Amino acid sequence: MEARYVKSVYHAVDLPRDRRVEIAVAGKSNVGKSSLLNRLVNRRALAKTSRTPGKTHCLNFFLVEPENSPAFYLVDLPGYGYAKVSQTMRDDWGTLIEAYLSEPDRPSGLIALFDARREPTAVDSDWVAWLGMWGRPFLVVLTKSDKVSGNARAHAIKRWTLAGSSGAMVPVTASAVTGEGIDKIWQWMDNVRRASRSGALRS
Repeated sequence: MEARYVKSVYHAVDLPRDRRVEIAVAGKSNVGKSSLLNRLVNRRALAKTSRTPGKTHCLNFFLVEPENSPAFYLVDLPGYGYAKVSQTMRDDWGTLIEAYLSEPDRPSGLIALFDARREPTAVDSDWVAWLGMWGRPFLVVLTKSDKVSGNARAHAIKRWTLAGSSGAMVPVTASAVTGEGIDKIWQWMDNVRRASRSGALRS
């Protein structure tokens, strides 16, 4: 599998127009999004990790070329809920993401990341509901599962299933360190890609 950075988009007019399947990944800015993206494509530094959360200020497009399968984009969305970012910048991110999601059949699927160690907040629930309203296939992934025990993992799955009940889904637990959940995420992405290519998905 090959994977490479393609471009950063700050304005909707600059979005790629080559009609490839796109799967967007979003989450709080300290949830380990870059690490999980790197693990998904087996690259150490495809998506840049930082000790300072909130560094993603745009939509980052990465072209992934699986062996014997059409290439597609993984799209890294700006994180939300980072206190040290100005309200103006957060508003700009929201406008950009909404413009992106407003485009027909774009993206083909959405992955929402949450920290398995944290309780869902009202903001988290509202955000899940907002992402779900766009009608795209949707997957909730609980990151950093290597940092919680088996009982805590089961509890996290239960509480996030309830929190995301409007989307009627059971979350996947995942770890960029151990690789837990990576195969399940890929299985979901493959299903989305097949459905999108067959024309089964509609916005």
